[in-house]
Amino acid sequence: MTIAFAVIGKSQGLDTNSPNFKILDPQGIILTPMSSTAKPTSKPASGWKTALKRAWPTIRILLSIALLWKATSGIDWHALLNSELKMQPWWFLAAIFCMFSAFIGGGLRWGYLMRTVGFQGSLKNYISLYLAGGLINQGLPSTLGGDSYRAITATHLNNSGKLIQEKVLNEELHHAVDLEHATPKLRLSFSMVLVDRLLGLAGNNLLGGIGLILGGATLATWGSDLGYLVTGIMLLVGIVAAIILAWEPSCNLLQKFLGKLQMQQALPGIKLAFSWPMNLAQGFFAIGIHCLTILTLLFCLKAYGANAPIESLMIGLPALSLLLMLPISISGWGLREATLSSVLALWGVDPSLTVLASISYGAITVISVLPGAFILLKRK
Repeated sequence: MTIAFAVIGKSQGLDTNSPNFKILDPQGIILTPMSSTAKPTSKPASGWKTALKRAWPTIRILLSIALLWKATSGIDWHALLNSELKMQPWWFLAAIFCMFSAFIGGGLRWGYLMRTVGFQGSLKNYISLYLAGGLINQGLPSTLGGDSYRAITATHLNNSGKLIQEKVLNEELHHAVDLEHATPKLRLSFSMVLVDRLLGLAGNNLLGGIGLILGGATLATWGSDLGYLVTGIMLLVGIVAAIILAWEPSCNLLQKFLGKLQMQQALPGIKLAFSWPMNLAQGFFAIGIHCLTILTLLFCLKAYGANAPIESLMIGLPALSLLLMLPISISGWGLREATLSSVLALWGVDPSLTVLASISYGAITVISVLPGAFILLKRK
């Protein structure tokens, strides 16, 4: 009807582009005049934002180098080499065992979550993907790189553990993931990676809270109070999550919410992580994984003849894990050394030895995920 009136108006010489021009339908309702030109609705991205996005990986590398230089600049290498420092390499083997065990534990947790929501593949496959993701995280500017890799690749595993639709997989891995338009299967996989990350964060915060309770007074007078607060908040969050999953109305509401996100099958995985009494087991398991990383750093210190109270490491490493969530360094290099040397100095640990142990800790992390290179090279 509108098109007809617009054509008639043009044929009679009327200015249909005039703001005063109105069209009435047979019932007398005003119709909107047609416009001959389309108005753009999207604005081009700002030039400085594009430039910053491209330059940010380089900036992070430079920040890591600067932080690492700052952490090592105070070391008197000549005096250190001429001292009675005697390395004990056997401690490094123990450190590698602990760190590798921590990655295996994380892979097992993620594998059980994936299998609970219906994904195929053996636990061995998921551990391999977990190690591959960890290896990618050591080289990519963003820690999300490894998570994206294992989430996407896991959707292409069959019952025998082989990858299917490898051409499609290559396309997905080489393009940015738009979860808003992703398939329900890919959304489900990413949701289990998120649940796995949340469990790791919960274990990290609980361990840090316990560390503050034990040794927070060394940091500040309110250090122990902060530990009780952090631990209490984490326990409260766990109780609330368990109540939501146990109470049928709230659980149904959560299921509807997941349905809108096309992730209905995610509920069994969420229950495995946060429902009672599984949340208690998951909490202890997550704390155990982080304890293995603390032992790794402790053994690195012992390899250089240094020692640190266990509560200092329970404070230092969890705090470092939270700092590493900020995208200001590459895989923690530089930031790790600067943070740990400052924290452990409060307990009288030589900053020079702490920096050496921290560098060794980073190297052992890379060594522990090297088996993940097998699955990366296998795809090539």
